Amino acid sequence: MFQYEVDEEITLKLLSETDAEALFRLTENSRENLSEWLPWLDGTKTEEDSLDFIKNSIKNYEAKKGLNCGIFYKGELTGMAGFNSIDWVNRVGFIGYWLAVEFQGKGIMTRAVHGLTDYAFNELELNRIDIRAAIGNKKSRAIPERLGFKEEGLIRQGEWLYDHYVDHIIYGMLQSDWK
Repeated sequence: MFQYEVDEEITLKLLSETDAEALFRLTENSRENLSEWLPWLDGTKTEEDSLDFIKNSIKNYEAKKGLNCGIFYKGELTGMAGFNSIDWVNRVGFIGYWLAVEFQGKGIMTRAVHGLTDYAFNELELNRIDIRAAIGNKKSRAIPERLGFKEEGLIRQGEWLYDHYVDHIIYGMLQSDWK
């Protein structure tokens, strides 16, 4: 199973089926906060839904279609980050992430995304990383901005969020620009 040590406090790991309870509990405890920007929460109502997500993540990893990892901070599951999809033809990885509310503000996600970007360029030999975030999601947008990703454009009505569309900002990083 995939495991990547970002630093002495943060590890990214492909979750196993035994992590379903912890993932569901983390999701449930942050549901109100996360639902502001993440439309998939309505489809995660039980521990079984989290288990199905983990099984699908394992299949995507084995098929080299994506890599969704649990973020472990000091050994505790705190959120998810990874490549929702990978376009191998064009060597592009599409990063998505979320962090439980009680772990926000500690620099965890910035370090996790930095680690994913390093891994993408140095191990997977990707050429480009894309991060998309809703225009109003300032916390999510701060991650690529902090890491030096370039704001490359706006996708109008890029995502249906419960009862309305939200515009997305696209951030990109090229392998040749990465520090």
